[in-house]
Amino acid sequence: MPDETPTPDRVREVLATAVSGLGGAEREGQVRMAEAVAAALRDEQHLLVQAGTGTGKSLAYLVPSMLHGDRVVIATATLALQHQLVERDLPRLVGAVKGEAGVDTSYAVLKGRSNYACLHRIREGVPDDQGVLVDVPEGTMGAEVLALRAWAEEQAESGGPGDKDHAPRHNDRLWRQVSVSARECLGAARCPYGEECFAERAKEKAATSQLVVTNHSLLAIDAIEGIPMIPEYDAVVVDEAHELVARVTQAATDELTAGEVDRAARRARRHVEESDALGNPADDLADAAEALRAAMAETDGGRLDALGEELSDALVLVRDAARECVSAFAKDRGKDKDAEGDAGKAQAKAGVQEVFTTAERLVANSDHDVVWLSKPYAPGRDRVPDRLCVAPLQVWGQMRDRLLSESTVVMTSATLMLGGDFDAVASTVGLKPSERVAEGAEPQPRRTPGKSGQGPTVLPWRGLDVGSPFDYGKQGILYVARHLPTPGRDGLGPAQLDEIVRLVDAAEGRTLGLFSSRRAAEAAAEAVRERLPHLTTLAQGDAQLSELTRQFVDDPHTNLFGTLGLWQGLDVPGDTCQLVIIDRIPFPRPDDPLMSARQRAADAAGGNGFMQVAATHAALLLAQGAGRLIRTTEDRGVVAVLDPRLSTARYGRFLEASLPPMWRTSDPAVVAKALARLASVTA
Repeated sequence: MPDETPTPDRVREVLATAVSGLGGAEREGQVRMAEAVAAALRDEQHLLVQAGTGTGKSLAYLVPSMLHGDRVVIATATLALQHQLVERDLPRLVGAVKGEAGVDTSYAVLKGRSNYACLHRIREGVPDDQGVLVDVPEGTMGAEVLALRAWAEEQAESGGPGDKDHAPRHNDRLWRQVSVSARECLGAARCPYGEECFAERAKEKAATSQLVVTNHSLLAIDAIEGIPMIPEYDAVVVDEAHELVARVTQAATDELTAGEVDRAARRARRHVEESDALGNPADDLADAAEALRAAMAETDGGRLDALGEELSDALVLVRDAARECVSAFAKDRGKDKDAEGDAGKAQAKAGVQEVFTTAERLVANSDHDVVWLSKPYAPGRDRVPDRLCVAPLQVWGQMRDRLLSESTVVMTSATLMLGGDFDAVASTVGLKPSERVAEGAEPQPRRTPGKSGQGPTVLPWRGLDVGSPFDYGKQGILYVARHLPTPGRDGLGPAQLDEIVRLVDAAEGRTLGLFSSRRAAEAAAEAVRERLPHLTTLAQGDAQLSELTRQFVDDPHTNLFGTLGLWQGLDVPGDTCQLVIIDRIPFPRPDDPLMSARQRAADAAGGNGFMQVAATHAALLLAQGAGRLIRTTEDRGVVAVLDPRLSTARYGRFLEASLPPMWRTSDPAVVAKALARLASVTA
């Protein structure tokens, strides 16, 4: 069993053993963070800890979590970090501290059910759109499905995890042929392969493990939506916490298309009972799908503060028809008792139930939700269906009431301090600045809800910045191009393109360009290719991101230009990247339905919607983008922001305070000389 209350000395001792066993060196920030995490778990206080790149924050929270007396959940935002933890960090850590007294090294991984292969679907067949079980798709796709099936059988025999991250190469369409959603699952008790089920095995292992590694979305479903997905736990460590609000919002967002309604009707038709008076309720659902398609075609895209009569009526038809279908499924008098019938029926009923739930939420048009109609304007528009979306206006309330009041939560990231403190991020996750505990204050006991009916009481919280091993003042330059015009809505102008070419030329490539739109990235790439043909310039979309990254790393005289996918998570240390260009402050688009609604709600509540929503969003992305430059203690370079508002606007000070403390200048000649000097040293 882990120590119930490990002392600071014990935490430092086990951390030192781990670091030594892994061949590393002690880092002050890592030690401070480990001690703070242990204290938070011990004193039952929430902790927000900013740990710069290179701190070694994974070890800093894994070691005290292994020493904690109860189960700890580790939640990540990206599959890349989850994979790193499970495949590299945890196995190496276990090897380093194995045998240490009071350290429980058991761990498990939990993912959503659709991430695991389904043995019933594999062995009994794949239901088609009519709910009929068929053998396997024909052609090349069929061969690939057979390969996935064979792999799953090998996993079942060997005791492997059977999850998609360990599967042979595949796309999402292929994976859907060997998996089911949680709604479609028959359940372990009814499934003839329940004892072998990969998802059930993962849950069983998690129930006996000290650490459970999962993702933000599954944590949100378990803690916030109240659907039990994770075994009982005492504390949560949220890594990549700067993405938590976005991931929780995403998990609570529902979408509906007319095609999905029609598909649900087709699958339901053979499983629902007909009425002498009303006929097959699935036919009514199909008719409702057509009404919805027509109503969406007549409705303008964007945020819908009011649904409009035609769209509202169509959604009511969908809701009511789906409800009738679900009721007809419930009248089971012995049909479909075989396993194949059960599987097809489960999938069909799950589809109708999902349509009903989403339509009911859309019809309600709650003040707590934001509804919008997405009408993609990309080429091939006729092949992309209109999509109704509904998302929570805010998630801090749910997080506060259902996560922060139930468990001790540690949130960590390299970017949690926006504008120089933790208050902006704390507010978005449900922590109030007034609940922050001053440094050195005595710990308070866990508080329970009172009898006043005011709801759950959230634990107090602390904020800690453990710094970074990097000397940003010497390693990096922040250049703000004050002489350029303020960016307009028409994309990059001649002045910005000239500046980009000049900077890239001085750096002799080695440039990562982070742009606010695909159009801007492509325009910049075209200009650099035309004027600097001796350099290789890649644009996001030219190939898979992994291939583009490989080319960028292999040849220093290469530039990589792209949009949001490059702002976060791209890790290219060394001479590969010595210049990061940011074309404009990444405010959310004015027509972003969710962000604009949140900004309006903040204004209505007496706050400053621009600063609370738009500026906070921009500060977070700016910090993430600027963080692509310095990844090791040897890295050197320039972050060039081509938006003068960073220095001239009133909100610029808040944004600049969110960035790493690099040496600052607005002199283009100084920057050109610095880049040329770096290029000559690394040539």
